[in-house]
Amino acid sequence: MTILQAIILGIIQGLTEFLPVSSSGHLELAKAVLGDKSLAEESMAFTILVHFATALSTVVVFRKDISDLLKGLFSFKWNDETRFSLKIVISIIPAAVIGLLFEKEIEQLFGGQILLVGAMLAITGLLLFLADRAKETGKQVGFGDAIIIGISQAIAILPGISRSGATISTSVLLGVDRGRAARFSFLMVVPLIFGKIAKDLMSGEAEWSGASSGVYVAGFIAAFVFGFFACKAMITLVKKSKLRYFAYYCFVVGFAAIVYTLITE
Repeated sequence: MTILQAIILGIIQGLTEFLPVSSSGHLELAKAVLGDKSLAEESMAFTILVHFATALSTVVVFRKDISDLLKGLFSFKWNDETRFSLKIVISIIPAAVIGLLFEKEIEQLFGGQILLVGAMLAITGLLLFLADRAKETGKQVGFGDAIIIGISQAIAILPGISRSGATISTSVLLGVDRGRAARFSFLMVVPLIFGKIAKDLMSGEAEWSGASSGVYVAGFIAAFVFGFFACKAMITLVKKSKLRYFAYYCFVVGFAAIVYTLITE
């Protein structure tokens, strides 16, 4: 992988982690287009790094919220922060369980599965289109909502299903206020990303090459910077009911991926 390819992939990861268009799906498409021939171990190391960068950008954007949640969690008092923290914990359980029980099966879905990515992008587009037409409410995320939103996040493990798109759309369709939906969606992924990174690092599946240090740095910076601005922009876009534009985008890219697969096979 070259430094230019790393920057491009970092930008794609940074933008698509928060914009509802599937970061995993776009990384698979980009690798196919760029002709990335990295070894599996090196590719895993790069993926871990750019995911860490976007998780870090989330922490920076929501640093005050995270600080309040941690204070509430360790205050040992039953208050709004404690309840919200518990909802976050509940929401990550489905994805954590699926990820641990079906890790090998999930890994087989990645690595050039362009047809699957295209089909799942179309489903993401449909979810976004429906959510954009949902009525505005001032509802907060309930404990039951947290479970359903968590299930949608687990389904978003599939490449092409946008995690933010699935969780925000599900929240809005459940009647949750759009601003609260975006905030909950971005905060609930932070523990999962850090947990997955820790697991991948301990597994030894990632191979860190000293010769690739420039590639790692370039990818990390690109993912962090673009992730930071994409996260802030997405909150504004969700509040203004602009999800349908991302739906159209997912339909177009999904259809193009399907056509590309049929032509090249």
